[in-house]
Amino acid sequence: MWNGADTPHSLALQRELDWLDHVLNVRLEQHFQQQSGGLAAAEPPPALPVDSELHRWVSAMGLGREERLLLALALAPHLRPAALDLLFIRNKNLDRGFTEFGGMKAQVHGGFLPTGETAAFLIAGEQLQRRIDLLGLFEPHHPLMQRGLLQLDLPPPGEPRLSGTLRLSQEGLQLLSTGQADRPDYSMQFPAKRIESVLTWDDLVLAPEVLDEVQQICAWMAQGHTLMNDWGLARSLKPGYRALFYGPPGTGKTLTATLIGKATAVDVYRIDLSMVVSKYIGETEKNLARVFDQAETRRWILFFDEADALFGKRGAANNANDHHANQEIAYLLQRVEDFPGIVILASNLRGNLDEAFSRRFQSMIYFPMPDAEQRLRLWQGMLAAQHIAPEVDLAALSQRYELSGGAIANVIRHAAISAVRDGRRQVRLHELRAGLAKELRKEGKTL
Repeated sequence: MWNGADTPHSLALQRELDWLDHVLNVRLEQHFQQQSGGLAAAEPPPALPVDSELHRWVSAMGLGREERLLLALALAPHLRPAALDLLFIRNKNLDRGFTEFGGMKAQVHGGFLPTGETAAFLIAGEQLQRRIDLLGLFEPHHPLMQRGLLQLDLPPPGEPRLSGTLRLSQEGLQLLSTGQADRPDYSMQFPAKRIESVLTWDDLVLAPEVLDEVQQICAWMAQGHTLMNDWGLARSLKPGYRALFYGPPGTGKTLTATLIGKATAVDVYRIDLSMVVSKYIGETEKNLARVFDQAETRRWILFFDEADALFGKRGAANNANDHHANQEIAYLLQRVEDFPGIVILASNLRGNLDEAFSRRFQSMIYFPMPDAEQRLRLWQGMLAAQHIAPEVDLAALSQRYELSGGAIANVIRHAAISAVRDGRRQVRLHELRAGLAKELRKEGKTL
């Protein structure tokens, strides 16, 4: 009996798995009594709660009984693993499992893992044409495959196509179970971290022309689908959008990427280059593939900070290491160009990036050092008036010291810490000057 939460999602999955149980029993009875009929002889799939995610999938993608059975089959190992145990039955004449049942035993999981052959047994039976038609369900253009929700793994070379494992993606499992998309955790298998900010556009101080270019990206996020489909631009434009943010450190490149995601309700993932780049041949590409493959069907923004460490210039291949480095950049070029979502690269110097990237960017946005007026807005936005001692003249500081927003934040942090250590709630001028001296020393300058 189903003991899950009484939600539209769990009720839909319960009905679908009950239907899978019925289809499996009908097919096994047909098989051992040498009857024909296949899936057509079984009951039709059940009605689903209209508020369930599965119902939305069926309606939006036009899923028929074959597709629904594929989904139920892929769901079973996760939600009702014992349902497939019947397929472990052995052929007494050959003392092994039945070839037509397909399936495989996992390394850790004790249950039956369905393959494309298992799906063929349930859907097509011994009907050759239906088996041929089944192959079309695994084509890349099918909605379930195109969105990466369902997958038929490639078998080892030389083995039949349907011997690959039938898998439901983690995203698909999460959506069908809860109606909410999963957010992968930062790990060795997913070297990217979701970044957020409590700040808003009012906290971002940019020149008007820079902000206008940033808003172009937001407009694409909101209207790109309309432009590609309703306007017919998909015939001449590649999907996705690629942007380069370049300029001195601390000028707002990371915050801007975060706010674009916030404004368009899209998750922003910063790629951890320390976990991506490897000295071993082929490992960097594999690490990046893990991120791109998971992001392929999601509305994510991929953000590469300090991108010149990964997207640097190619040089002459004088040795094996040079050849390997050039291969990595060529791979990155291809993945970035083919990615259907948003990719943002950030670099301190545009000239550090390989020139082949330039023609692949839709936007190349320069983030300059803020001018005196913008610096004053940054000082005032970060440091509330009640925490400023009377002798502090922020306008004078803004005029005299050319600092980025990140550097101003560091100065304020130093001064605020000094003030609270002395039991005060206001920062004094000498504390700000001490913080300014520390920041300027980083650049080899003095007050």
